Amino acid sequence: MSLPPAPALSAVPPGIVNLADHESHARTHLDPRAWAYFSGGAADEITLAANRSAWERIRLLPRVLRPLAGGHTRVQLLGRTWAHPILLAPVAYQRMAHPDGELGSACAAAALGAGIVLSTQASTRLEVVAEAIRSDPGRGPLWFQLYLQHDRGFTRGLLERAEQAGYEALVLTVDAPCHGARDRERRAGFHLPCGVSAVNLHGLRPAPRVTLQADQSALFDGLLRHAPTWADVQWLQANTRLPVLLKGLMHPDDARQAAALGVAGLIVSNHGGRTLDTSPGTASVLPRVADAVAHSATGPLALLVDGGIRRGTDVLKAMALGASAVLIGRPALYGLANAGAAGVAHVLRLLRDELEIAMALTGCATLADATPALLDADAAQSRERQGFSGAVSDS
Repeated sequence: MSLPPAPALSAVPPGIVNLADHESHARTHLDPRAWAYFSGGAADEITLAANRSAWERIRLLPRVLRPLAGGHTRVQLLGRTWAHPILLAPVAYQRMAHPDGELGSACAAAALGAGIVLSTQASTRLEVVAEAIRSDPGRGPLWFQLYLQHDRGFTRGLLERAEQAGYEALVLTVDAPCHGARDRERRAGFHLPCGVSAVNLHGLRPAPRVTLQADQSALFDGLLRHAPTWADVQWLQANTRLPVLLKGLMHPDDARQAAALGVAGLIVSNHGGRTLDTSPGTASVLPRVADAVAHSATGPLALLVDGGIRRGTDVLKAMALGASAVLIGRPALYGLANAGAAGVAHVLRLLRDELEIAMALTGCATLADATPALLDADAAQSRERQGFSGAVSDS
């Protein structure tokens, strides 16, 4: 396969100095239907807002006069040394935001040493993305996000394609057996524009139609007949040589069950607030999930988190709460909309620079120094009263 053309570089618009600026600028020129799809959440968008406010409620305690020379942001995860703990989360249909789509995001991630998780519903072929960055010596991890399809033969073919293309891990999304009630999308009349589709699913035959009885549910007796279960996680592990991570866990009991199956890692996520509205922000449940898997009999798990991360301080807080790394979705998409690959690279650079600043001002020479001691005790006690501490009941 020949290398695809490199994404064209565009200038980041003037005046953009943080991730919120990227979001504001993207809103002014994205198609309203695309904006509704990318930025909206489920129902009243309570969880969408909670993802952000949960990080904001946590306070960091500065430390002074600590030796910081030679500090760095490197982390060890899944057998690799990463330059920093930031990955691009899987976001579907990125060519709605910019013609370069996922290719632009991947090239930016590679240039900045960030990992990328390519969506099953990407609008660029998985082989094209992998070929563009696979030989870059400074790139981060290359993972493939998977939705299990009703046709297991097709899913096996997708797994083989990902393995042959050089993807290093599979990220199985488990929190979306059905869509949330996305009011904003419906009001906007969202539909995919001409020329944008889930190209990696081309050739998948529709699921067999089921004749429903009058007292049956189109959701429970129709769509959810194909919803994945724990048995399907085991099926996936048996049908791939790649490590498997589960994305979308919020409950400690689910985390323990996943650990018992020997998965390689977990991603604490509520799907960016796009599925179950009124679920808590991910920062609120991260400590309990971390506590649940801290003493896994199968060994340490990679523990990642996404949802509402907009500042380098958020990344540091995540590490102090037990995360191994973080993922960002919408901010990178907004950067892509604003300036293609250069915009995504700018988002990643801003976030890493802010992380280093936060580390320096809290006395952390490395991310191994990011422990719960960085967090304000009053804030921690408040979190415990709200039922968010790792010491409280899982119920």
